[in-house]
Amino acid sequence: MKKLITILLLCVASTTFAQVKLEGTVKDSTGIVLELANVIAIEQETSTLESYGITDAKGKYRLSLGKNKAYKVQVSYVGMKTLDTIITTKEEDLIRDFTLVPDNSLDAVELTYELPVTIKGDTIIYNADSFKNGSERKLGDVLGKLPGVEINDNGQIEVEGNTVQKITVNGKDFFDGDSKLATENIPSNAVDKIEVLRNFSEVSQLRGVQNNQDNVAINIRLKEGKENFWFGDITVGVGTAPSPNDELYLVQPKLFYYSPKYSVNVIGDINNIGEPALSNRDVRNFGGGFRAPSASSGTNINLGNNGLGGLTNSRNAQRVESKLLATNFSYSPKTTLDISGFVIYNTTRLNTRQESFIQYTDPDLGIPDEETINTGREASDQGLAKLSASYKPNANNQLDYDVLARLSKDEERQSELSSVIGETSQLDEATPYSINQNLNYYYTLNENNIFALEAQHLIRNEDPFYNALLQNSLDPNVTDAYDETAETIGFDQTLDVYDIGQNQLVKTNQLDAKLDYYNILGPKSNISFTLGTILSRQEFNSNIFQFLDNGSQLDPTSDVSDGEGGTLGLVNDTEYNFRDIYLATRYNVRVGKFTLRPGLSFHSYGNQNIQFGDKFEDNFFRVLPELEARIQFKTSESLQFNYRLSNQFTDVTSLAEGLVLNSFDNLSFGNAELQNGLRHNFSLFYRSFNLFNNTNVFARASYTRNTDQIRSITSFDNVIRTGTFFNSQFADETVTVTGSWQKTFGKIITSMRANFNYSILNQFVGGRQSVNESFVQGYRPEIRTNFREAPNVRLRYNYTVNNTDQGTRDSRIVTNAPSIRFDAYIWDSVTFVTDYAYNNQDVDGRSESFQTWSARVGYRKDRDAKWEFEVRANNILNIDANINNNVTNLAILSSRTFLQPRFITFRAVYTL
Repeated sequence: MKKLITILLLCVASTTFAQVKLEGTVKDSTGIVLELANVIAIEQETSTLESYGITDAKGKYRLSLGKNKAYKVQVSYVGMKTLDTIITTKEEDLIRDFTLVPDNSLDAVELTYELPVTIKGDTIIYNADSFKNGSERKLGDVLGKLPGVEINDNGQIEVEGNTVQKITVNGKDFFDGDSKLATENIPSNAVDKIEVLRNFSEVSQLRGVQNNQDNVAINIRLKEGKENFWFGDITVGVGTAPSPNDELYLVQPKLFYYSPKYSVNVIGDINNIGEPALSNRDVRNFGGGFRAPSASSGTNINLGNNGLGGLTNSRNAQRVESKLLATNFSYSPKTTLDISGFVIYNTTRLNTRQESFIQYTDPDLGIPDEETINTGREASDQGLAKLSASYKPNANNQLDYDVLARLSKDEERQSELSSVIGETSQLDEATPYSINQNLNYYYTLNENNIFALEAQHLIRNEDPFYNALLQNSLDPNVTDAYDETAETIGFDQTLDVYDIGQNQLVKTNQLDAKLDYYNILGPKSNISFTLGTILSRQEFNSNIFQFLDNGSQLDPTSDVSDGEGGTLGLVNDTEYNFRDIYLATRYNVRVGKFTLRPGLSFHSYGNQNIQFGDKFEDNFFRVLPELEARIQFKTSESLQFNYRLSNQFTDVTSLAEGLVLNSFDNLSFGNAELQNGLRHNFSLFYRSFNLFNNTNVFARASYTRNTDQIRSITSFDNVIRTGTFFNSQFADETVTVTGSWQKTFGKIITSMRANFNYSILNQFVGGRQSVNESFVQGYRPEIRTNFREAPNVRLRYNYTVNNTDQGTRDSRIVTNAPSIRFDAYIWDSVTFVTDYAYNNQDVDGRSESFQTWSARVGYRKDRDAKWEFEVRANNILNIDANINNNVTNLAILSSRTFLQPRFITFRAVYTL
């Protein structure tokens, strides 16, 4: 492996340094420099694109060319005649200035070669073929090669540090709300242009008056011939695994149809090789493009998540079976009406195993270290359906309606062997559902007055059930770890097994609505006024009980001490009503390079929770300021400052005072008198996308201070914890800095990502307050090639240091994780891609490591062949588990998560 890396680096170095620079200035006939003019160099001998550039604000360009070669250089600019000239390089750098003259003809400008990158205002247009070498199969393979674009570890697309909010294909919605379905399913050979839309707004009427600086969308333009025809591919495969009883299979049809009037996309998946099209978490986080009207109001209310939120990522399972059927459509019966929607059905079955070592950080608590072995089986069936309609009778009116329905049936069975508790069997079940509706109307009265009404209504029902079986020794000389807790709750302690359970039911009904009025004061300023409200109602019921040997059910009636001289029950019957009525105003003004947007919001809050006839109320008024200031240095370079004061509100489960069984070793009860917390957030964001010197930079720094926040206080009985909530006057502070630098040298792309996080957090354990101070720093240098004909390589190194000072104990976790990816398309028929990664984690001097390696080899007769045959090998080194170490506010956790064994699959792909 070391020899291979050395050879690749030498090849990269020889290619990089055997080049000369061509640079100069582009002007018009009057001598005015032209910014964003396109300059490309085409090698005469091969007629291939060698280099390209875009002029900066001073009209300067720079190209990297090979020595002793002839190039056709083409310079183009909108409204100017395209200039063509032949330049022959020698051993020295060259300087050439170009002058363009106006083009008065009506004919379109003809270019001899597609420009790899074009900038038009806030839109960056990438020519996909300029970044392909033939080994790409899906859209994500192409996106990862574009300057300024990255696919993060969660499969989401990031552009200049911002997550892409929306993906469309030929301007039509593609599974609105999630980019992973697009990146992993749209075939790369169908993609012509990739349009990155910065400062994106779905409502054209509001484009000039709203703050959309962080909104990014991507539109995929299909190649000619893909419209009015079905395209896509169908993959079938079989595989071999170590166990003779494992018959591996894979069937994945992915079909697409686009016409000017309607589109249909169908994605199917049936496999047991651990490659689900969407994981449980992906479906659960699938938002459908919904955004709360109150998102920028300064009020944050947490509605909680009471389903089975701990479902395992399929990458961390020993066995995965998945089925998916997803269809997306759009239909435009007339130019003023667009109808779209999707239906997704996803089912997964997982087998998991994890071994953990838990070392509690406060020795004064007397909690023993714990070793656990957890094996589990998960079953999840999830369904989503969305219907959207947008009616635009004219430029002054737009009416949108969306409805998203979600239903799931989840079950998780676990068997845990603890060195402290003994053996425990657990069952979690839930069948939650929700219906979310959105109604928006936008009206432009005249060129200076715009109105916008946005309303969203949510109905949600969550019904988790939990059951646990714990061993109980009847020997009077043996005290089990759970005995004291069982006695406190009031369970029958004469049985061999504690068979305990809990039913919960959480109902949520929320209306979030606002009316905006925008007044355009002039070409560089506007003011807006907002009248809005959030009305929320939550109901929560729960009870803890014990199954007896005769099949009956024991409902304990004794009260449980809350640790502060009071008592609490084992049943909850709580109603929580929240109200926020607010009036906000924002003033937006642009002066030269500066844009200022100060704002104030005035809130009248009302909280009320009723528990068993007792009412707790909190009504108050608060003013929340905000400020945005931006400096636009250049078209592609800016610095933005934001400040916001926001109110944080909790959900009903934190208010309910009865005991809740989160798991057998984690109990909690709420506090009916909880109040809101305040959050101060300051942030700076810098971005620069410079195609003159092929450098892309973004950096973000933020400081957050939480005051009067709701926090937990934890007490322990052995390793069994009980927590509650209260408002604390102690402030938590967090400083976060992230940044990325990317620069292209000819065919070599280098980058560096870094992140720093420093936090001071207060924690309350065992009746004592302490400060948890942590500093996490991470670095990821990377170098990769971008050859069109030669093989490509990507070298990446992840280095992370996590230092934590918890007062009673310090800990340090150091992670070193180098990786290499080799990517080749050879003989115009064979594709070879391999990924290798090494991960070493050092925890306070104790070192552990693991490796991953996968590869695929594919054959197709030529680039346009219908059939491709492929062999893939996963977990080539056959490692049994990966390693993860992290620090919480209470303990150091070291775990080994067991993975699928090595297996090989044989696949056939038919392209329509």
